[in-house]
Amino acid sequence: MALGKSKIRINGADCGIEAILLGVTTSIGGFLFGYDTGQISGMQIFSDFIERFGQGPPGNKAFDDIILSLVVSLMSIGTLIGALSGAYTADWWGRRKSLTFGVFMFIIGNIIQITAMSSWVHMMMGRFVAGLGVGNLSVGVPMYQSECCPREIRGAVVASYQLLITIGILISNLINYGVRNIEDSSASWRIVIGLGIAFSMPLGLGVLFLPESPRWLAARGRWNDARICMARLRGLKADPHNPLVEDDFQEMYSTIIQQANVGTGTWWECFAGSDKPRVFYRTLLGCAIHFLQQWTGVNYFFYYGASIFESAGIDDPILIQLVLGAVNVVMTFPGLYIIERVGRRIPLIVGACWQATWLLIFAAVGVARPPDENESSGIVMIVAACMFIASFAMTWGPFAWVVIGETFPLRTRARQASLATANNWLGNFMISFLTPFADSGIGYAFGFVFFGTNAAAALLVYFFLYETKSLALEQVDIMYSQQELRPWQSSKWNPEGYLDRNTRDPTYWDQRRGSAVGEPVEDEKGSKHIL
Repeated sequence: MALGKSKIRINGADCGIEAILLGVTTSIGGFLFGYDTGQISGMQIFSDFIERFGQGPPGNKAFDDIILSLVVSLMSIGTLIGALSGAYTADWWGRRKSLTFGVFMFIIGNIIQITAMSSWVHMMMGRFVAGLGVGNLSVGVPMYQSECCPREIRGAVVASYQLLITIGILISNLINYGVRNIEDSSASWRIVIGLGIAFSMPLGLGVLFLPESPRWLAARGRWNDARICMARLRGLKADPHNPLVEDDFQEMYSTIIQQANVGTGTWWECFAGSDKPRVFYRTLLGCAIHFLQQWTGVNYFFYYGASIFESAGIDDPILIQLVLGAVNVVMTFPGLYIIERVGRRIPLIVGACWQATWLLIFAAVGVARPPDENESSGIVMIVAACMFIASFAMTWGPFAWVVIGETFPLRTRARQASLATANNWLGNFMISFLTPFADSGIGYAFGFVFFGTNAAAALLVYFFLYETKSLALEQVDIMYSQQELRPWQSSKWNPEGYLDRNTRDPTYWDQRRGSAVGEPVEDEKGSKHIL
């Protein structure tokens, strides 16, 4: 049976097998993100890696703070640039081909790293080029998933991007743990980097066999192709005029036609706004949420956790990293359930408060009773780190990616998503660059900074983020256009034609389908078709 004709019922509606396959395949982009994040934490304490790229006399080398910061953090500069360029490649070539390009850049960067012999600059530039690819994927994957997946599974599918990030981190920690016995050989770190190439291939090639984004096709006047893709994603390829497909199509059609009448969105529009209300508001909101996702402090542990716990007197710091990675993976699964059952706002607020509490404990214990002098302090700090990561995995990890996938209007979505993701990588760069200096200067008191940023994140969500659970992307746009609606009231808002967010009004949709029959539209070549 063809995949486009296969479906299962989820949350009361038909969802195509291809939509689920799309979610699984594209989430490999998150795996690459996590894998690259996790690998450097262990590699930087391997003796061969230090001997080749560290500073000082042979046999007694160590990394200078500035050199270690650059080797770790320049990848984040690459990802920032890759995220901004992703707006162009996603619009020029389509969502699928843009993802393949991102994988290509990631592979080139890994090849550069593997061929490094003794120059830390060589290694750093390889990480920079790999970052260009990861940055491109970090924009393209959530956007492609949001534009393709039926609303009944959209939140869980986009959240699975973060799940694969956590699995990538865990797998890299496992491989680091497995090769630590050969850390005197270059094979220890070359194997870790080389496996990243193999992991990326299913995404680079597999995505080309999946449906293109129906909204990208529709924005270019390819309405018939958009309808077929929508039908495939519902498992109804043989029945593209099925009422379920028809309703999805009409919701998309009306909004895209309105946006097409005022032209293509520009970078300036992301900041100056347009006839669409709250465009600048949403740009700032997306940027702030993604910047603060990094400043929750999660990569303080994943980039430098091994060296931090080693300095705290832990005998096997890579094992502790493995434990943190396992907690990260396991606790992401409840997040996939929570996002479709509870929504976005409440978990983000509660999660930020929980994280702030445990980071406060981590910092207070580390400062008051240094773990290298008090063994019990080390145990408490490990528990605090695990509790923090458990909350991040359930809330801020996956939810931030969902927010940028569904908050922006179509005409500026690619650009706004790029800006938000670029701020994610800006925050990532700042953490990865500043941590060695902060560790040398203020030590565990750095945790007090993260306590403050998590508290700020909770306030940001409460006062500015709207609840988008169970809404189509076009309905999200309408909700943000309601000038009298406040974020803390948004969960009670229902779109026109719905008894509640999950229940359509049959009378309204029967009338709408009747009025839409036979309506001609032009494709990108000027030819007219009957919808």
